[in-house]
Amino acid sequence: MESILARALEYTLKYWLKSFSRDQFKLQGRTVQLSNLDINGDALHSSVGLPPALNVTTAKVDKLTIILPSVSNVQVEPIVVQINRLDLVLEENPDAEASRTSCSTPSSAGSGWSSGYGFADKIADGMTLEVTTVNLLLETRGGGKRQGGAAWASPLASITIRNLLLYTTNENWQVVNLKEAREFFSNSKYIYVFKKLEWESLSIDLLPHPDMFSEANLARAQEGADQRDDDGAKRVFFGGERFIEGISGEAYITVKRTELNTPLGLEVQLHITEAVCPALSEPGLRALLRFLTGLYICLNRGDVDLKAQQRSVEAAGHSLVSIIVDHIFLCIKDAGFQLELLMQSLHFSRASVSDGESANNLTKLMVGGLFLRDTFSRPPCTLVQPSMLTIAKDIEDIPDFAKNFCPPIYPLGEHQWQRSVGVPLICLYSLQVNPSPAPPSFASETVINCQPLMIFLQEDSCLRVCSFLADGIIVSPGAVLPDSSIKSLLFMLKELELTVPLEFGNHLTSDNGKDIVQKSLTGAKLRIENLSFSESPCLKTRLLNLEKDPACFCLWADQPIDASQKKWTSEASLVSLSLEACAAVTEAPHSRNNVSDSWPCVEVKDARFEAAMVTSDGKPLTDVPPPGGIVRVGVACQQYLSNTSVEQLFFVLDLYTYIGRISEKIALVGRKSRARKVRTEAVSRKLVERVPSDTAVSLAVRDLQLRFLESSSLVMEDMPLVQFIGDNIFIKVTHRTLGGAIAVSSTLRWESIQVNCVDTPRNLGDENGLVLSTEDHGNLVVGSESPKLRAVLWINNKSKFQTNGHVNPVPFLDISTVQVIPFNEDDVECRSLNLSARISGVRLGGGMNYAESLLHRFGILGPDGGPGEGLLKGLDNLSSGPLPKLFKASPLNADDLEKRDGIDSGFLDSAKPDNFDISVELKDWLFALEGPQEMAESWQYNDLTDVGREERSWHTSFKSLRIEAKSVSKHGISCKERSNPAWKFPLESVIVDIEGLQILKPQYHGEMLIAGVHSNGIKETFQMNEGINLEVRMVISEDDVDSETAKWMVENLKFSVKKPIEAAVSRDELRHLAFLCKSEIDSMGRITAGVLRVLKLEDSVGHAAMDQLSNLGSQGLERMLTPDKLSHAASISLASPPYTTNESPSIPSTVASLEETVLESQAKCTALLAALGNSGASTQHISDVDQLAQNLGNIQRLLKQLRTNI
Repeated sequence: MESILARALEYTLKYWLKSFSRDQFKLQGRTVQLSNLDINGDALHSSVGLPPALNVTTAKVDKLTIILPSVSNVQVEPIVVQINRLDLVLEENPDAEASRTSCSTPSSAGSGWSSGYGFADKIADGMTLEVTTVNLLLETRGGGKRQGGAAWASPLASITIRNLLLYTTNENWQVVNLKEAREFFSNSKYIYVFKKLEWESLSIDLLPHPDMFSEANLARAQEGADQRDDDGAKRVFFGGERFIEGISGEAYITVKRTELNTPLGLEVQLHITEAVCPALSEPGLRALLRFLTGLYICLNRGDVDLKAQQRSVEAAGHSLVSIIVDHIFLCIKDAGFQLELLMQSLHFSRASVSDGESANNLTKLMVGGLFLRDTFSRPPCTLVQPSMLTIAKDIEDIPDFAKNFCPPIYPLGEHQWQRSVGVPLICLYSLQVNPSPAPPSFASETVINCQPLMIFLQEDSCLRVCSFLADGIIVSPGAVLPDSSIKSLLFMLKELELTVPLEFGNHLTSDNGKDIVQKSLTGAKLRIENLSFSESPCLKTRLLNLEKDPACFCLWADQPIDASQKKWTSEASLVSLSLEACAAVTEAPHSRNNVSDSWPCVEVKDARFEAAMVTSDGKPLTDVPPPGGIVRVGVACQQYLSNTSVEQLFFVLDLYTYIGRISEKIALVGRKSRARKVRTEAVSRKLVERVPSDTAVSLAVRDLQLRFLESSSLVMEDMPLVQFIGDNIFIKVTHRTLGGAIAVSSTLRWESIQVNCVDTPRNLGDENGLVLSTEDHGNLVVGSESPKLRAVLWINNKSKFQTNGHVNPVPFLDISTVQVIPFNEDDVECRSLNLSARISGVRLGGGMNYAESLLHRFGILGPDGGPGEGLLKGLDNLSSGPLPKLFKASPLNADDLEKRDGIDSGFLDSAKPDNFDISVELKDWLFALEGPQEMAESWQYNDLTDVGREERSWHTSFKSLRIEAKSVSKHGISCKERSNPAWKFPLESVIVDIEGLQILKPQYHGEMLIAGVHSNGIKETFQMNEGINLEVRMVISEDDVDSETAKWMVENLKFSVKKPIEAAVSRDELRHLAFLCKSEIDSMGRITAGVLRVLKLEDSVGHAAMDQLSNLGSQGLERMLTPDKLSHAASISLASPPYTTNESPSIPSTVASLEETVLESQAKCTALLAALGNSGASTQHISDVDQLAQNLGNIQRLLKQLRTNI
């Protein structure tokens, strides 16, 4: 029996050890001692289940002791193998060819494993292994040689394990005798071996790469330990640091074989209760991230050929390695910062299914909880944490490729500590095939699910985290998978709450409290719901319409996919931006009780982004966008809502500046020498070689609503000052290379638009002397200030019936342009511009007087007619903000400037187009001139909408206004001839055609025109006559070809009327029209003067001209007509038309004259009130004038009632 036992041990040792001979095996009683042994690396590699990219280069045992049980108990008691020190070195294969050469020659004894399950196999499976110290050195390549030098190299990991114990158990992981342990599979088709691994202490040290000691940065490190790079990172030298110290754990190992003892499955389950790293320096963290990245690349390399590795024959076909850590605490301490990372319930597993030629690897990573805190800042803040909202416990969503991937190896299911409670915070599934298969098979598929997260972007901490990620996490393209392989990625995030605190100071000061909004805003909060991002060449797009695009035939659904194609989609059900306010504002006396500490600013619903790209030559797509390739980009959203006041808008611009500054710093942090090299090579090429040959970008917005609130408004539900509503906006811009030129085309289609402005009786009274309010029965009384919205611009969409029965409304705006730009400026007649624009159904209401009141109300114009304080403040913010940078031209490369005049400069010729074809048509327009009386009637009948408003005011309309401009069509003209002054004006003719021009007077009750109801439900007035038609054709005078300025002449003039025109207007109506015109001209002059003062052109125009513009309707117009002849009395007569005539006035005309007189008196009272208030007059005088204004208002109300009773 002893000889049989000795032969069994000899057989086992030959398999595990290199160059083992029988002479070394000397049994002394029941003990065998061996020393200085080399372990077979291939046997260890296949038994442990190491990744194919790793080689066991060194495996040595200092002293090995084998303790045998008694001969009678050899079937029951295990053989104990004791090792005092085990040294292992694992190195990653440098390339795919190196993996074909094994580090050691496989032992011939390996073939005996499949001869059956004999005595020697039972003895080997029942052994107990005790190792005092295990020293493991792991070296990875880190994705190839980094361009940043040795400071960027992946460090080495030195793992030390003490008091390791491996013993055999039963299926319940209980220590029993070996005979009982084998009873589980006695009647089974498979052989199961259950082992438990325990260790007392595990430590991990990160060591610097050996190349670091041969570079100049070693000497630099001796100058000072606190030396940093240009971006502030301390990565110059890493001298080594202990990452983890003294953690204990256990592992459960299940080996599954066939009846013939052929390896079938291996499962290793590691459980660690706690992993703590109390202090890690900044260089140590950067080294740790680079090591983890190198380990990730090593595990997922797709260039390893399994068929070339003989050791894989001995490995199990199925393997599963899982690591579960209950709690992880990592603290990063340095002189200038301190970060703490707390992670709960980390579960990592990697399953592999191999057939000897290829292996499918499924990686699963789950994180139950994640907290990242910045404890150095004051006060400390949590940067990343799960959302505080209660989330319903949904069932974990497992992708299809992860279901039933690997048959279970452990036969009794999961342990209690393996079962996760609830849905994990982060869940990742990744399937990879090694070696990478050829398309159309996917080499990698990844799905990431995230539960709601909260992120707090503190500036310093954000920059440091980005610096860490740029150093270690970002993987270079082609490092894991070959460029020719295809992959897919799906990322889903249920909710993201991103808080951006702003610390740019409160530089606004004000005593009236209007600036309290911006002074109290402390940050912004971005909230995204149901965010998803997908990348795969077989994605189905909804916005790009690839199936109808002939240029994208290779992207059609039935076409084969390869690495030359890429598609991306991203969507979110809700994106909202709200501004954060301090508690002092929410408790302000003038704020409402329901005001929260966050104010909604922007809200986007159902946003979606799609992009598709393909290379032109079929090579793998590595540069985005592909030079010379095809690019399609689409952006769409169902609804875009905006609620902002002026101060909040400026705050958002400051936020944009703040984020832009941080983005520049992040770009500086992540800039590496390799990226600079690639960017230099790209700039050195010509522009045409860097851009795609066919590009299309589209933007679609179904519902657009912009609301501008009062400057001092703290509640978003308040009545806005201006409301902008747009429906079905579609913009598309395309670019295509046509041999020696580029064609750029754009399309803009806008179905409907409406602009509403706030309108209150006080607003009217401030400008026109009307202090009115609504009362029962539609009468106007004094004192009400309830705000309403008045439409100043709206659209009358007439439906257009198609032959297929569908009804399509005529769009408000339809613009299409096509411009051809040649590469060479000598190309004859290659520059062309075609423009076609149609603007339909526009309705404009109000007037210049109303517009002036709104400009004062919005703070654009001040009380003196100049620019208001809000406008000046806004202009200062815009001039110092980020917007000017958007319109700033980028500097050209020096080499490009030298070649600017050559043919191969790479820049497009931007000369004036040779061929013009411009057509602009304004169709079905109406202008309503609404004065104070019409405004009051709108309040009286509670009608501020667009239904029938033109019937109560003077209005002008036309059916069509068409402007066409065409260029000279001549061929064979050289570039020198085009440089002649005759070619400075390439336009040949301009045609202006207007049809259906009408000027209509107000229609009172009982005198309405024939009215109907359109199919869309909007009331509309149908006019009986067709108006006036006028056509003018203008050409450039050929007599003045050599002049510097063009002189146009009228070649043709047509005037026609298709039906007789009836003009019926009374003297009172003309007088009222003259009064309205005078008021409109006066307001227009004041607005013009204000605009000139905003542009700081008052000195160029002159003070006298500015004074005339300020009084254009009354005194200024008279002085321009007869500056020296008109007297003061004549000026007054023009300002107030005489109402006395030789004829006997009728009652209606008398009432109209009284109304006009009252209106003028009210206006003067309002102006007098303003003057008294600014001059500091007594309260009694102001009260008397106010009472006079109220009396005039009562007179106005009585006149209204009198007119109604006539």
